[in-house]
Amino acid sequence: MRALGLKTTRNAADQTADHAVWIPKYRTRVLSAAVADRRRGLLSDVAHANGVEILALEIRPDPVHLFFSGPPAVAPSLAIQWFKGSTARSVFAEFPPLRRVLRRGHLGGPWFSVGTAGQVSAETNRRSIALAEHVRSRR
Repeated sequence: MRALGLKTTRNAADQTADHAVWIPKYRTRVLSAAVADRRRGLLSDVAHANGVEILALEIRPDPVHLFFSGPPAVAPSLAIQWFKGSTARSVFAEFPPLRRVLRRGHLGGPWFSVGTAGQVSAETNRRSIALAEHVRSRR
């Protein structure tokens, strides 16, 4: 994982990152190993296509934790729309049985949480996501 550095464009300089969390629709545990692996690849593709850098990512059966840094002109909510929407369409196309579990083709619920982190707390966010990878079951 790379350090969070200063990113510049023609008219802006930015050194922030965002920590986003979202859950599957109906809080269903559908992100199995195969689905999670494929979604991880899709998230990387979407990030690369839109100039967003993924700093840390964890996909569990219930929540998805994504720590990312995007261009200053891209609102975090727009980036999350890209991540949730395009990956959901691809996952449903590749895993048709999910449509029976999650009706109406919605993989993610309408809710998400996003928080902005600066240089000081960026490492803290990375560590918390890394620690969560080692916890397999919270219940």
